Amino acid sequence: MILNILTLIFDLGGGTFDVSLLSVLHGKFVVQATTGDTHLGGEDFDDLLVDHCVKEFKKKYNKDITRNVKSLRRLRTACERAKRMLSPSVMTSIDVDYLYEGVDFSTRISRARFEELNKELFTRCTHLIEKCLGDAKMDKTGVDVVVLVGGSTRIPKIQQLVQDFFDGKKLCKEIHPDEAVAHGAAIQAANLIGERDKEVQKLVLVDVTPLSLGVDTVDEGMSVVVPRNTPIPTKLKRGFETSYDNQTSVRIAVYEGESAETKYNNLLGEFEIDGIDPAPKGVTKLDVWFDIDADGILTVSAKVKSSGQKKEIVISKQNGELTAAEIQKMIVDAAHYKAEDEKHKARISLEYLAEKLKSMALDSARSASEMKSMEDKAENAIAWLETNHHAEIGEINKQLKELKTSFPALCEEN
Repeated sequence: MILNILTLIFDLGGGTFDVSLLSVLHGKFVVQATTGDTHLGGEDFDDLLVDHCVKEFKKKYNKDITRNVKSLRRLRTACERAKRMLSPSVMTSIDVDYLYEGVDFSTRISRARFEELNKELFTRCTHLIEKCLGDAKMDKTGVDVVVLVGGSTRIPKIQQLVQDFFDGKKLCKEIHPDEAVAHGAAIQAANLIGERDKEVQKLVLVDVTPLSLGVDTVDEGMSVVVPRNTPIPTKLKRGFETSYDNQTSVRIAVYEGESAETKYNNLLGEFEIDGIDPAPKGVTKLDVWFDIDADGILTVSAKVKSSGQKKEIVISKQNGELTAAEIQKMIVDAAHYKAEDEKHKARISLEYLAEKLKSMALDSARSASEMKSMEDKAENAIAWLETNHHAEIGEINKQLKELKTSFPALCEEN
């Protein structure tokens, strides 16, 4: 029986923290979801231990060393050494001769005290495991293997937290935590240059998109084509239409990010299709394709359905790639502004429906009274939007519901 093994990689290094969920089958590693914190790592544990010692030194000797760079550097070295010693030992000492103004510093630190100082950082680690599983829509009971990577996973409390999170599951610690990333990078590099070694060829990594990809809409909204954490390579399509009467050109602006508004996302590139035959709003249809290859190179193309006109843009990683810190910031910001994004989406929905009803009211097959009713309701909705810029989402949804209730059959057509 061939099994698809679901593996969680817990990578806590010196400066960053990453959690990835992969499915492994026949040497093919498919990333299901990935998340991380670019401001969490071994250095942060060192910082808190240094702060603890600085306070203790001031309490003992009434001397503040926070402005003395040399003293802080020497203290940090001693604290880092103590942190490492607390992995095999439950107690150690921090000793620095002539730390400041000829005064020696010596203190004892227990593993329990170290864990107490860093409890908030430990909590952040488990929260990110939950987030990664949530992004993949996976329960922790479905994880088969948990792999620890990175020097900071030697900390006993980290191992205990991860094991407790997975209800006592045995952790995979056979891989050298300091060498795992180098091994993986070497294998991926060998694959990229076409290495013929049979063992290397058996291993294939399928990555995912770290951020959603989409295009700008008329109202500066983000129309997502490729959702975040989509496995690559991939090719996805979304249909669009002209937004005003007699439109002869369409601008395609490509963004990445998690906000519903493009102004908060990252512009990757843009292009324009000219020479479109004039027609009423919404008549001319376009297909926009997002094609991402195994190397992460994105090709965006747009094609006018009626004429076959086509244009495209190629965006390489070098053109648009954000740093890990920037990616994480965009994800955090998107979560923070989620309420505003939902309100923005509701306004777009109401405006779109009102404009659609106005357009449908021109249909001569409808009675004069029906046409007038549709037009009046649509105009009232648009006027309400223009005079209620700061309306809450509940108020907007109420207007949307009233419009849909007035013309249920037409709204279903839409």
